[in-house]
Amino acid sequence: MLKKIVAVALVTGLWAGTANAGAVDTKALMMEGKGLIKGFATELVGELKKSMKSGGPIAAIGVCNTKAMPITDKHTAQATGWTIKRSSHKLRNADNKPDTFEARAIKEFQARQANGESAKKMVMTMVTIEDGKKTFRMVKAIPTGKPCLACHGSDIKPEVAAKLDSLYPNDKARGFKMGEMRGIFSLKKEL
Repeated sequence: MLKKIVAVALVTGLWAGTANAGAVDTKALMMEGKGLIKGFATELVGELKKSMKSGGPIAAIGVCNTKAMPITDKHTAQATGWTIKRSSHKLRNADNKPDTFEARAIKEFQARQANGESAKKMVMTMVTIEDGKKTFRMVKAIPTGKPCLACHGSDIKPEVAAKLDSLYPNDKARGFKMGEMRGIFSLKKEL
């Protein structure tokens, strides 16, 4: 849980710890974080594309339901010192509820998107103090791509909606438009 935020500067949507941040190289951490997100997203999207090709959206739902968390755990385990997760303002899985920092980033991203900024470019970083430890936080928006619309759009086929309803009875992750932020990748690392 986010206990205390170290002094923050908001500069074109990039949060970076300024006071008491010491010799933290936030640019290097951000580059490392982007690499971790790319590897994680590439594997997850690859699994989703494979399942869409072989069995359509219902097969892709199965990937999200059974493989997304193991893929997340695998990438967290490989990324020494990093924790990786996904979250959203419209949750499908309540286990992915945003923490205070993530909720703040999501709100900021929504405002930026409303002002015309592309979700593809939205990234925020911050050095925080969590449980008495200096921690680097990074959040990157997940834009809605064309394949995502089959399960996250407004015009979901009845059989797809039925499968989603059976696996996720409290699903809110629908109604997104192409390019709209539908969630975030969230990373953190103790410093």
